[in-house]
Amino acid sequence: TNEKFVQTPRGVLPLKFFFSSGLSTTDGEDVSARGIKAQIQKLVADEDAKLAGFFKDYLEEYMKHAPVEASRLGDHRYDDRIEDLSPTARDESIKRQRDTLSRLPKEIAFDKLSAEGKVDFQILRDSLVKNIWLADNTKPYETDPRVWNEYLTDSVFLILTQSTVKKSQAVRDAASRITFIPKTVAAAKESLKDAPKVFVETAIKQNRGAIGFYEKDIFKLTGETPNVSALAGPCKSAVAALKDYQKFLEDELLPSAKGEWRIGKEKFAKKLDLELDANISANEVLKTAEAESDRVRNEMYVIARQLWATHFPKKALPPDDNAGRRECISKVMAKLGKEHGDVDSMVADAKEMADEIKQFLKAKDILRLPKPDRCEIMEMPEFQRGNSTAYLNPAPPLDPKARSFYAVSPPPKEWDDRRVRSYLEEYNSAMMRILTIHEAYPGHYVQLEYANRHPSLLHRVLFSGTFAEGWA
Repeated sequence: TNEKFVQTPRGVLPLKFFFSSGLSTTDGEDVSARGIKAQIQKLVADEDAKLAGFFKDYLEEYMKHAPVEASRLGDHRYDDRIEDLSPTARDESIKRQRDTLSRLPKEIAFDKLSAEGKVDFQILRDSLVKNIWLADNTKPYETDPRVWNEYLTDSVFLILTQSTVKKSQAVRDAASRITFIPKTVAAAKESLKDAPKVFVETAIKQNRGAIGFYEKDIFKLTGETPNVSALAGPCKSAVAALKDYQKFLEDELLPSAKGEWRIGKEKFAKKLDLELDANISANEVLKTAEAESDRVRNEMYVIARQLWATHFPKKALPPDDNAGRRECISKVMAKLGKEHGDVDSMVADAKEMADEIKQFLKAKDILRLPKPDRCEIMEMPEFQRGNSTAYLNPAPPLDPKARSFYAVSPPPKEWDDRRVRSYLEEYNSAMMRILTIHEAYPGHYVQLEYANRHPSLLHRVLFSGTFAEGWA
């Protein structure tokens, strides 16, 4: 064990005292080192089991009130509904988390846990503290309409694409979940206020994609015939509700969207501390980042100088000062940016690059890739675009044999030629390769696929976003 001391009727005594003395812990009972160690290990195992049971009970109650989150975690018992997202219900959810945080140290003796158990205890405690703080200080349901889009479309897309339940059951669950969309729209309209303009603009574009999804894309996805599918009626009602929501976003929320997306220096510092959980202040992170930025920029300049003659053979190298270095780097990167695919080939290019990277990993014996390979590369649905060029949606911890999705976003259809060209130059061939390394192999997909094999349920469910991004 990692314990140095033992609680006995005689008081707290050093563990080594028992191993060498033959003293008794109770009157008249001789205790050997082996016996004491066995007793301690049993106490530790019992307390670890109590913590595992505590978390399992908490998770069960949580998923019962949060069906969409249950689907994300891979529990499909509640796939046929969407949680109550009214202000009262959201307050009740936070109240339950406060209660859990209060009960945790009363019901689980931290000092009796194993080293692994203590880590799990702290993960749960810190997750609850962070959730409560975010709810109190960021108000996402009131200020960010993008959050609501996750319930309106992602929640249905998820069970139709990633769940391992039979297709017929998934379609029935989806049809039932879609009937909750009008109620969810009503809750969004009741809650949203003081939203930042940029959030509303993104949500408007995503909601257009949501309308298109329920009008036609969902039937392509499932292979259902629109006229006879169980999805038809619910989708028709959903489209009507989403069109009404579109008017609300465009005509009511956008004109009054004067909210501030920045949360301020003090709150940001606290949020960063909760997210990193590394005892590093925001100022220390900033100082490290600035030093790293300088290092990388200098390295970029060294490489850009080496490439200058190749790309500008008849042009003199800019002066070796700050402005000249910036010019050198910018012009070389602009040349490299011309090496890119086209709009229609982005997904195919990502698939080809993924195959090349996997072959490289195997040839160099860098790490063992998961078997079977459950990562699928797909085009990002329109209702998910606007936040990033790519994402990795891993197999959920409670349904680990489900597929993982590496989604790549082509530029929006309404963009003009200049913006499309700029986008493709930014996500050029080299950048797309880096993106694929980050999101799929050996980045997020590989790490999170292995994370799903961890023996601790708590570890799997409350994984570290900081570690995941650091790995990738």
